[in-house]
Amino acid sequence: MRDEWLEQRIAMSKKYGLTALVGLALVLIGFSPKRMEYMIPLIFIGGIMIFPFLIYETIFTIWHWKRRYRGEHSNLWGALLVLETSGLFKIVYWLRHILPDWRGTGRYADREY
Repeated sequence: MRDEWLEQRIAMSKKYGLTALVGLALVLIGFSPKRMEYMIPLIFIGGIMIFPFLIYETIFTIWHWKRRYRGEHSNLWGALLVLETSGLFKIVYWLRHILPDWRGTGRYADREY
């Protein structure tokens, strides 16, 4: 059983992710060793294309924790997601909770809440 709320958020993540990949390519081209007059605009535009993905993934992680978290450490995850700034715990949360929820595996396997 798929959850429409989660499916919509994952679809949006994919769209922002594709845009971020294009932005990353622009940034890498802008930082190439060959000097070009349009290096700075490429880096700037690439950064602007990456920024929405980073913001959305941060917000999506918090939304998921608030709405669908299944586990014994809700307060711990809440504090880590809100307070830490590096993004490391958000990546860990994605791997331990959002991806299994999307796949319907582990603690997020199809069963009644």
